[in-house]
Amino acid sequence: MITAPSSIGSLLRQWRQRRALSQLALAADAEISQRHLSFIESGRSTPSRDMVVRLAEQLDVPLRERNRLLLAAGFAPAYRERAPDDPEFAAAQRAVRLILKGHEPFPALAVDRHWFMREANGAVGPLLAGVDAALLEPPVNVLRLSLDPRGLAPRILNFREWRAHVLARLSRQVDDTADPFLNELHEELASRPVPAGAKPWRPSAASHAGGIAVPLLLSGEDGVLSFISTTTVFGTALDVSLSELAIESFFPADEATARMLLQGRNGEG
Repeated sequence: MITAPSSIGSLLRQWRQRRALSQLALAADAEISQRHLSFIESGRSTPSRDMVVRLAEQLDVPLRERNRLLLAAGFAPAYRERAPDDPEFAAAQRAVRLILKGHEPFPALAVDRHWFMREANGAVGPLLAGVDAALLEPPVNVLRLSLDPRGLAPRILNFREWRAHVLARLSRQVDDTADPFLNELHEELASRPVPAGAKPWRPSAASHAGGIAVPLLLSGEDGVLSFISTTTVFGTALDVSLSELAIESFFPADEATARMLLQGRNGEG
C-alpha cells in the first residue's frame, strides 16, 4: 500500500512501480527524458504543476490521489470533492436516479469507492428478503452484504465462484487505487470461511450466462434468479466524489429470470 512519503518523487515512484512501468516507459509516455523523470523521483528536480498532472494522467492515478500528489509537490488540489447534498452535484444525482429507475424491473444500485450503497432502485428491495436487519442499517456495504452468512450468502447457489469473483475484483481495485480501506475490506472478506454447505458451481449453471461471465445465481420463492452485472461510471468526471461513484446494474442471464421479474412488476401494477 502507498504510505505517506514526504516527497512528490517518492509518491510518483510508488505509482510507477504499482503500474509496473519502467522509468524509460513512463518518460516516453509523458514525452520527457528519462533523466528528468529520474531527477524528479530522486528529489533532485522539482516538477511543475503541469508536470505533476501530466505524470498522474499517464499513470492513471485516481483523482483523489492526484490531489495528494499536487499537495506533496506544494500545489493546491485541482479536483473538488463535493458533498452529495451540494447543489452542484444535483445534475449527477438526477442522472444516477434516472439510470436506476430506467433499469427497473431489474435491480441496480449506486455505490461509492468503498462499496457503500448510495442509491438503489425498487427492484433491489425484494432481493434482500430474509437479510438480517443489522446489515441493512446505513451505511450498507454491498460486498459484506453479499458474502455475509446473515446476508445473501445462504441464497447464492454458486457462492464459491461468486466469492472468488468478488475478491478478484476487489483485489484489482486495491491495485488500481492503493486504497487502505479496500485493502482491509479484501482481507476481511477473504478471511471469512466458505459456508460448509456451499457447493461447487455445477457445469450446468454456467449455461445460465452462456459461459461469458460469472453469473449471480440467487434462490428465490419462484425459482432461481440468474444475473450478469455491468458497471457504469462517469467517464468525464472532474469531481472526486463523482469519479468514485459507480452504478452496478444486474441483467437477467436467462429467459426464466427475465420472465419472473417482468411478471413481478406486472403483478405489482
